[in-house]
Amino acid sequence: MRLRQSLFSTYSIVARDPATGQLGVAVQTHQMCVGSRILWARPGLGAVITQSLSNISYAPMAGAMLREGIPPERIIAALVASDDRPEVRQVAVVDAQGRAAAFTGIGCIREAGHHTGEGYSVQANMMTHPTVVKAMAETYEAAQGDLAQRMLAALQAAQAEGGDIRGMQSAALKVVPADLAARDWAVDYDLRVDEHANPVSELARLVRLRHSQIADEAGYAALASGDRDRALALWQAARDEAPELEETGFWQAVALADEYDDVPAAGELLAATLADDPRRVHWLDLIERLVACGLIEHADRAAALVKAVKASAKGRKTPKKTPRKTPAKGGGKKASGSGKRKAG
Repeated sequence: MRLRQSLFSTYSIVARDPATGQLGVAVQTHQMCVGSRILWARPGLGAVITQSLSNISYAPMAGAMLREGIPPERIIAALVASDDRPEVRQVAVVDAQGRAAAFTGIGCIREAGHHTGEGYSVQANMMTHPTVVKAMAETYEAAQGDLAQRMLAALQAAQAEGGDIRGMQSAALKVVPADLAARDWAVDYDLRVDEHANPVSELARLVRLRHSQIADEAGYAALASGDRDRALALWQAARDEAPELEETGFWQAVALADEYDDVPAAGELLAATLADDPRRVHWLDLIERLVACGLIEHADRAAALVKAVKASAKGRKTPKKTPRKTPAKGGGKKASGSGKRKAG
């Protein structure tokens, strides 16, 4: 038996966003840590997935050919020609021009197949039903949102069709910038669910959180350019999308106070962020520590921010109400004996 640890039977997508030029890859399988081995993406170059009885060397080999400007169809042909067991491989490549190509060996475990469309390829093997690939393609083409959200939609569609015949265990999604000059490690999304009962659902949660972070980062850029209204709108959107990330509101408030000397707005924001946080006192202590190590430059603004949050917390506390005495029935006179009302 020649399966061992190379059997990453799965469903996946590689794609390029025509609007932004971003490149991405997303995958789910019934094995642990799928994101650690079979996907590859580099800024301005392309994305690769190698699966079925995966040949891990396909990814770096394809990457080297992408750097030389070799089109995906020729890359696929070269990979297959270099392999002594191509019949059990499944591989897909998309490049920075949006050209996509894929290969499914005749020895891949059924149901297996792939579909290449404009700027993307979807592929699957060992699926419960033969409808998975078609559902992924149709859903991706109709999906809204950024590249990560559309690729996620394709994974969700695959799972809705039954997905891997074995079930689910791990998932991963990676999106890189379009800029070829960016560092190899530059990423917009780099998310992994290494072991989970429902990794696609968990990946969706992580995509939502990361999308919130991207809006937050755009807010900082807008603020630095002088567009305060846009910055505050983006920051609000980030907090609304992922209210559980108290880190977001904390650093926004610190920036408003320290860099832009807007303690009133910062205090209101931070007070709301920490209102129900059991570690509120520790977050405030962190502000003082940031001052001590020089990461907050204006100690007076930091102190004012802490004071504003503490004052807001005191204002929310309501005094204990004294229970009202209910007058006894019968004209307010105190009943005698056991307190029971006398008959008659």
